[in-house]
Amino acid sequence: MTKKIQEKNTENKGKFLKGVVVSDKMDKTVVVSVSRFVKHPLYGKFYKISKKYKAHDEANKYKIGDKVEIVETRPISKDKKFKVVQ
Repeated sequence: MTKKIQEKNTENKGKFLKGVVVSDKMDKTVVVSVSRFVKHPLYGKFYKISKKYKAHDEANKYKIGDKVEIVETRPISKDKKFKVVQ
């Protein structure tokens, strides 16, 4: 059983990101908005940056507003390089 867990962990060596689904109009694809706080290098103020990623959703089960976790995978299409995990 531990062998399966180790194989699963080594399979995905890319980034894990958490975000919110903002679009589900495409087939087997969702657009996920990932936001993070960044400190300004000179002034020291924190501000929010949002970035959108297209992620593969095989079953089309995620809808707008769902919180999801995406992981980096091999390129699936020109823009899709992430897959929805949860």
